Amino acid sequence: MRTAYCAETVRRAERELMARLPEGALMQRAAAGLAAACADLLGRVYGRRVVLLVGSGDNGGDALYAGARLARRGAGVTAVLLAPERTHAGGLTALLRAGGRTVAPDKAEGAVRRADLVLDGIVGIGGRGGLRPPAAALAALVAASRAAVVAVDLPSGVGADTGEVPGDAIRADLTVTFGAHKPGLLVDPGREHAGSVRFVDIGLRAALPERPELEALQHADVAALLPTPGGESDKYRRGVVGIAAGSERYPGAAVLAVSGALRGGAGAVRYVGPAGDAVLARFPETLVSDRGPKQAGRVQAWVVGPGAGDDAGTVAEVLAADVPVLVDADGLRLADAAAVRGRTAPTLMTPHAGEAAALLGVAREEVERARLAAARELAARYRATVLLKGSTTLVAQEGGTGVVRVNATGTAWLATAGSGDVLSGLAGSLLAAGLSALDAGSVGAYLHGLAGRFAAHGAPVGAHDVAEAVPEAWRDVRDRTTRD
Repeated sequence: MRTAYCAETVRRAERELMARLPEGALMQRAAAGLAAACADLLGRVYGRRVVLLVGSGDNGGDALYAGARLARRGAGVTAVLLAPERTHAGGLTALLRAGGRTVAPDKAEGAVRRADLVLDGIVGIGGRGGLRPPAAALAALVAASRAAVVAVDLPSGVGADTGEVPGDAIRADLTVTFGAHKPGLLVDPGREHAGSVRFVDIGLRAALPERPELEALQHADVAALLPTPGGESDKYRRGVVGIAAGSERYPGAAVLAVSGALRGGAGAVRYVGPAGDAVLARFPETLVSDRGPKQAGRVQAWVVGPGAGDDAGTVAEVLAADVPVLVDADGLRLADAAAVRGRTAPTLMTPHAGEAAALLGVAREEVERARLAAARELAARYRATVLLKGSTTLVAQEGGTGVVRVNATGTAWLATAGSGDVLSGLAGSLLAAGLSALDAGSVGAYLHGLAGRFAAHGAPVGAHDVAEAVPEAWRDVRDRTTRD
């Protein structure tokens, strides 16, 4: 499990550890890991040109000490000091003794243009808001250069706790983070600015609390949660999921939701809605009913909403059922908020940014800018688990408190019509198998993202291709975990 902690938690852990270590030891650990990462990226250090963007905080000190290490290995290192009077004294002394030099921000253009690598140490995890004008000008120079960009702990201008980017910010090829991942490295738009992330262990683990702010499942975590049929399994023990989806206008939504459910391990799928003929033509094993959710037969979970049009009655009927329910697409618009809040069985809502914005009464851009806050607010407002789809999928627990799960297996090729319907069926089948709403949403998103990668291989795909690749994703999780 990859975990992330907010800035104040990390600072508190650092203070606790520093009290037990010799002065400066923690910064030296960070600088050693940072210099090693830069050396790996450069390939050859001797003769390379490195520019340090140095702010007034500890990030600037980390950059200076790392620059000194690179200079001792033969790199030409230039430090751009944004606040000379508040530059980390020990780090600056170490750099100058190693042969590095300094330059003012307004004289830095030539050095940045010629650089092989730029090390961003402008602002640390305590930064707020976008970059100020002198730093923003440097960020523009860096963006126009051909240099590899390495961020110290977090790209400057990115919100450490949220991933928000409220103004100008550094875009890194690599971020070297110390002691713990920060939420801003895992949640877009911050994640996109971070590039690849390399973790350097500086000994904070024992000082960090047990519960993080964010967590991201890895293959082993998903493998442990995947339902596996046993010798005594039957379709009911494996889970029967009901799909109330589709309409005369959108029969394909029903077909895709059913495909996701069947490939998600459901023992059986019951379909209710006007697209029964289309569903049976593709999936004859589906149990089709035209008598409504109440009369459809036994299910362990429902999926309602994909392609439902204006069928508010079916949505209300499903929400009244005393089993876990996944609400997606049109179902989100049609669901009565009080009915959702009043449910005693688990509810999983799966909006994309536009649907989340409509539910919250804000602009879509506001949700995309502050994805973590939006997911938590929806979970609190509806007393439901919320899976916010997008470039990074977030799963916030009922009530908006507790750990938020983040999934990074997705690919931009999943931005295709019907992909969300497949995810709904897949996650619904996991609900029917007995997983909690948090686990069903997280595992479903993980497998869905992997399936998108396997289906695409860098080329355009449709939602049907994603559904077909779900078993491959499932096998990959099992096989790689077994090998490891």
